[in-house]
Amino acid sequence: MTTIKIDGREIPFEPGDTVIRAAHRAGIDIPHYCWHPGLSVAANCRMCLVELPPPPGRPAMQLDILRWDEAKQDYVPARKPKLQPACQVACAPGMEVLSESSEHVAEARSAVQELLLLNHPVDCPICDQAGECRLQDYWLEHQRKGKRMRQEVVHKPKAVVFGPTIVYDAERCIICTRCVRFSDEVAKDPVLDVRERGNLNEITVSPGRQLDHDYTLMTEHVCPVGALTSIDFRFKARVWFLRSARTVCQGCATGCNAFLDYDPRNNTPYRHRPRENMAVNTYWMCDTGMLSYKRAVEGRLLSALVGGDDATLTDALAAAKEQLAGIKESPGRVAIVLSAQHPTEDNFALYQLGRTFIGATDFFVSGKPLGKADDILMSADKNPNTRGVMEIVEAAGGGSGSATQPRPLADLLEGIAAGKYSYVIALGSDLEVDPAEAQKALSRLKGVVTIAAHDGPLAKAAHVALPASAWAEAEGSYVNKKGLVQRSERALNARGDARPAWELVAELGRKLGYATGWKTLAEVRRAMPAGTWAGATAASHAVQAPVTTTEESGASV
Repeated sequence: MTTIKIDGREIPFEPGDTVIRAAHRAGIDIPHYCWHPGLSVAANCRMCLVELPPPPGRPAMQLDILRWDEAKQDYVPARKPKLQPACQVACAPGMEVLSESSEHVAEARSAVQELLLLNHPVDCPICDQAGECRLQDYWLEHQRKGKRMRQEVVHKPKAVVFGPTIVYDAERCIICTRCVRFSDEVAKDPVLDVRERGNLNEITVSPGRQLDHDYTLMTEHVCPVGALTSIDFRFKARVWFLRSARTVCQGCATGCNAFLDYDPRNNTPYRHRPRENMAVNTYWMCDTGMLSYKRAVEGRLLSALVGGDDATLTDALAAAKEQLAGIKESPGRVAIVLSAQHPTEDNFALYQLGRTFIGATDFFVSGKPLGKADDILMSADKNPNTRGVMEIVEAAGGGSGSATQPRPLADLLEGIAAGKYSYVIALGSDLEVDPAEAQKALSRLKGVVTIAAHDGPLAKAAHVALPASAWAEAEGSYVNKKGLVQRSERALNARGDARPAWELVAELGRKLGYATGWKTLAEVRRAMPAGTWAGATAASHAVQAPVTTTEESGASV
C-alpha cells in the first residue's frame, strides 16, 4: 500500500484519501472542527492546517506577511510557507506532511483558535457540551492564552427553538456547517442554512419549517461545540459523571451500534449515542434509536405478578408450577412464545426448555408491530432480534421450513380458538396483534406464564409474570436484519426483582422438574449452536466495533 509521511511517520492511505482521513484511520489526531468522516469537505474552520514541504528541487510556496518585532516595537516584513487544510488535500505517494512538528502550523492553529473564541461566550459552567467540547480541548492543546480583544463581543440569539428536539445558541456557534451538511447529505432534508456574513453568521431554519426530520438528534451530535443542544439531554447531566457501555440499539432490526451513557451513582441512563461501525450504521442513528435508551427504565415489570397481584419470585415460581402442572402429560398442547425483543441467549434458553425438556413442537414469536422505515437506517421491523430468533430455532434443530420454525402470534390465537393449546410459556411482553383480542384468547387457557422486562400486554394477560432484566441490565447478543451477530454490554444494575430472562427460564425449568442447570451466561453460551452469539464465531460474524478515540465516540468513556 502506498504511504505518506506525517511528522516522520509512515502512514498508508487508500485511493481518494485526504491527509486528514488517512491520519484519522491511523489514529493520528489532526485538530479539526468542520471535518467529519461521514460528511463532505467544507474546509471552513482552518483548524486542520498543515505544512507540505515541497519535493527536493522545487521551491516552497511562500507568503509575504508582517510580523511583530518586539525589539523594534513595530511590524516588519517576513515570509512563511503557505499552509494547506488537511481535510482538502489529497494524499499522493511519498507526500510529506508536517503537523505537530511545524512551528508555522502551531502558530496558525493558535491564531485560528483565538479567532473562534473572540466572540464566544465563556459560559462553560452552564453549557451541556462542557467536558466534551472541542473548543475547550483545543484551547488547552493549541492556545492557552487569554483573550486580547477588549471590545464588546458580538451578541447573537440564544435558546432558539429549531424544532421539537433541538435548541440553538448562535453565540456558541462557530459555523462549521456540520449540521447543515448532515441535514442535506444524510437526512436528505436541507432545512438548515447559514445567513449573514463574517462574524454575524448564524445557522437558521428554512422559513415556514422546523428541524423535524427523523435524524434531528444527529444534527446535535455532530456539532463539535455547544451551539446545538438536545431538549431531551439539556441540563440533565454532566458528562464527566457518566460512564459508557457499548450497546446495540433496540429501536429496529438495523441493530445500530451505540454507546449508552449512564450515571453509576444513581443507576440512570441519560442518552444513546452512535458508535462507529461501517458494516451497520456507519456514524449515525435515528431519533427513535437515540431516544430508545428510555425503555431501559420506563414501563418496567419490577416484581413478579400472580393473578395480577404483586408476589415474590419464590411464590411466583410456585404458582407457575401449579399453572403448568399438566404439561408433562400433554406436551403437544404447550405453545412456546419466543421474543424478537430479547437477546438470543434468552430465546435459546426458552427454546431448549420447550423443545428439549418439555417436548413442545409449536413455537411462536412476539414483538412490536411493523412501523416506519426509510432508505437511510430505519427498518420497518421494530425488533432488534427477529433474525436471531429464527436462527436459534433453525440452528438448534428446527431446520428451515420445518414445523418448529416460529410462527406469528396471530397463528397462536387461531390455534387457541381451535382448542389446540392449553398452556403458553412466553418471553417478552410486546404484541403485534390486538392486545384485547390476545388477552381474551389467553384467558381461556389453563396456564399462561410470561417472562418479561416490561409491563406490556402479554405480561398483563399472563396468570404468572416473572420480571426479567431489561436489555441495558444484562449482556446479550442480537442478530440484525443483515445476519450480523452483535453483542450488547450490561450498563445498569437490575431494578427491583428483575433477573436475566435466561436465568428465570432455568429456574422455571428446575421448578417443573427438568435439568435446566445453567448457572451463568457463559454456560448458556457454551450450550448454544456455534455462530449464534457474538464472540463464539469468526470475526466476520462478530461485528462489534471497538471503542473509537475520535470525537465520534464522545468524551464520556
